Amino acid sequence: MTEPAANASLTPQPGTLYVVATPIGNLGDLTDRARSILGAVDLIACEDTRTTGAMLTRLGIRRELVPYHEHNELEAAEKLADQLAAGKSIAVVSDAGTPSLSDPGFRIVRACRRRNLPVVPVPGPSALTAVLSASGLPTNGFLYVGFLPPKSAARIAFFEKHRDFDYTIALYESCHRIDKAIDDLASTLGPTRVVCVAKEVTKLHETFLVGPVADVQARLAKTSLKGEFVLLIAPTDFTL
Repeated sequence: MTEPAANASLTPQPGTLYVVATPIGNLGDLTDRARSILGAVDLIACEDTRTTGAMLTRLGIRRELVPYHEHNELEAAEKLADQLAAGKSIAVVSDAGTPSLSDPGFRIVRACRRRNLPVVPVPGPSALTAVLSASGLPTNGFLYVGFLPPKSAARIAFFEKHRDFDYTIALYESCHRIDKAIDDLASTLGPTRVVCVAKEVTKLHETFLVGPVADVQARLAKTSLKGEFVLLIAPTDFTL
């Protein structure tokens, strides 16, 4: 009887960069393919070696970890690309979610594209798509803008600029500024604009606040502001 062929997609190839999505809270969301790749690459470039190391320990995986974060990304990207060119297989991960989406990853991918080195996505968890899928806001099109500016005047200018945008606007916000961002949004776009504020997605205290911004504002005031936040803003004429 002939043995079935091994699944090549689970085996890292020499000189290949793997962009691996990791859980945003629930370890059970890690795909089998991601687990296989992380367990077999030559090294893993990660945002925080302690965070990734703890995850790998829970998975029973031991691999060389290399720091790759916003403070060393420019230099590290070229060094990692050199190692890829020399034949090593490398996975890049962020602390949670999909690399390159408001997390380190873009520069190593760009370095590989410049050198014609293969880049393979290993898709999986993403707070952005998870919240969009469960929000009830329109998803036929959306604008993802990362994090809002930290200053109130710049936030208000952003809201004014996109007041009549035809699609849902998606962004991340810090737990230290989410209440201020919602206050600025309400004062700029009005109390009836529909929004979704989500935090701790896939975790024990997962929370979705959806409705007119005035209602969400009041509910947010009674909610713990700990955790990571995703904010969605519906188009002007949208109603639930």
